[in-house]
Amino acid sequence: MTPRTIVITGASDGIGAAAARALAKAGEQVVVVGRSAEKTRALAGEIGADHYVADFADLAQVRTLAAQLKEKYPRIDVLANNAGGIMGKRTITVDGNEATFQINHLAPFLLTTLLMDTLTASNAKVINTSSAANNFGKMDLFDLTAEQGYSTNRAYGTGKLANIMFTSELHRRFHDKGITTAAFHPGVVRTNFAAESSSWFRHAYKTVLNRFMLTPDQGADTMLWLINGTPGTDWISGAYYAKRALAKANPQAYDAELAQGLWEKSEELVKVFV
Repeated sequence: MTPRTIVITGASDGIGAAAARALAKAGEQVVVVGRSAEKTRALAGEIGADHYVADFADLAQVRTLAAQLKEKYPRIDVLANNAGGIMGKRTITVDGNEATFQINHLAPFLLTTLLMDTLTASNAKVINTSSAANNFGKMDLFDLTAEQGYSTNRAYGTGKLANIMFTSELHRRFHDKGITTAAFHPGVVRTNFAAESSSWFRHAYKTVLNRFMLTPDQGADTMLWLINGTPGTDWISGAYYAKRALAKANPQAYDAELAQGLWEKSEELVKVFV
């Protein structure tokens, strides 16, 4: 069989790197994208993959990444939007957006929409890494810069909620054009996640609790299951998963009108309309 072209963002470390290793070992054409040039280059060299560097805190870099991918790969079978993270104090990016919301949602939204022609022509899967943290997010379309009552954990939860809402709306808009999509919670994984944030999460990753967390390979399991499975048979397009099973999300995740509004607001913020 012809190897699939699989693009994974946030692939220089953690579950993204674990998934990239597994897919490359299986003979797929893996394309790794990361923020750290050194880590991304090292992983790409290890598994024999192409690599690109982009910081999602700068949407100009996302636009450059999309242009590079479109030029190099006429077919993209899977786009795994895995990059993301939890931040510290409220910060505004060079693009004028709250950093947590931009890195976790707006940047992957922009990358996906810029690649849409290629993705639809490829009948691609778009897999979005969310989190159970979506349950303490709150989507307010009139305060997407989190000016009112900002907290590190709520901002992260809102970004992860946005991933699920983006998934459902992406399915609604593009499923009949060939796109299948799912969001998933990888579990609590033993990585450098939250290390640079001010969240209380960071303490768990540096204490004895660390030993009870999943390994990156274990955390990548559901991502790999979605990538390798058959939509409509193994999983349902537009849905949210954990441990290879449908999972319950924040009640706002099931508000179709809110999801449509988020898509429209996101288009305005990144200035791309599809």
